[in-house]
Amino acid sequence: MSTSAESLRFDEHTMWVELADGRTIGVPLAWFPRLLHATPEQRRNYRISVSGRGLHWDELDEDISVAGLLEGRGDMTQRRSSAA
Repeated sequence: MSTSAESLRFDEHTMWVELADGRTIGVPLAWFPRLLHATPEQRRNYRISVSGRGLHWDELDEDISVAGLLEGRGDMTQRRSSAA
């Protein structure tokens, strides 16, 4: 069974995702630096994929999966070069 997003909202430190199954999950903006440093207007300029499984900000070049949020994953792009 897949869980899909229906809407998003933000406060100063958190992205709140309303899910189709009635749950609401809060995710720290610190997990996603592009969203953390975006203006409130840029954060509100999102779209939810047709399936409801993806969250997209074209202007910020940010794509977040609902499954990743439920698994507790943040921005994975910052974790690539940790083997030095």
